[in-house]
Amino acid sequence: MSGLLNEYVSGALTMGYLVAGLFFLRFWKKTQDRLFAFFALAFWMLAGQRLALAVTTQTSEGNLFLYGVRLLAFILILVAIIDKNRQRPKP
Repeated sequence: MSGLLNEYVSGALTMGYLVAGLFFLRFWKKTQDRLFAFFALAFWMLAGQRLALAVTTQTSEGNLFLYGVRLLAFILILVAIIDKNRQRPKP
């Protein structure tokens, strides 16, 4: 039963990440602000990582590459925030 619940939660998380990415893409199209584009990409990376983790047969400790993708997504979010705060206002 635990495996079925794990697959259900992974599917829900994947869907949530994809929807969040779509929302940020919509905001980026309205504002052309790079912050939203970076966030959309990061959330899609998280969705891909969660989907790949759900379909692999290895234990979660053996998927160092997949957790590296997750780390890159969080680093991308940090870069987006730093980039947004370092921008100078346009005259």
